[in-house]
Amino acid sequence: MPRLVASTLAAFAFVLSAGVANAQDAEAGKKIFARCAVCHGIGDAKKPIGPTLNGVIGRTAGTEPDFAAKASGYSKVMKEAGENGLVWDEANLDEYLAEPRKKLPGNKMAFAGMKNEKDRLDVIAYIKTFGE
Repeated sequence: MPRLVASTLAAFAFVLSAGVANAQDAEAGKKIFARCAVCHGIGDAKKPIGPTLNGVIGRTAGTEPDFAAKASGYSKVMKEAGENGLVWDEANLDEYLAEPRKKLPGNKMAFAGMKNEKDRLDVIAYIKTFGE
């Protein structure tokens, strides 16, 4: 009986780890990010509308230096979120990408949100390839 339990647990762990490994696909995220690239630069691409997303994972909200320096930069809501401790980790970014206006009511981002969870996870995986 213990051998059966151990083998069942091992099989279950393998299935779970395979699901986690496939949870994010940076290559798929690159294609989906094209929607974001209208306003946001990443890598060497610069965009005048929104902040560059290089290193956004781990960054305090409202603090990307080049964008913060612009007259049209961050909204008061985004700056206050950062001052109150909002740091862009994967969970916060996922929640924000799903419904930006719900996560931070009054922010300037015109994007309505990305409803598909897999798309959000893939975009986050792609963004992560540009540093934390």
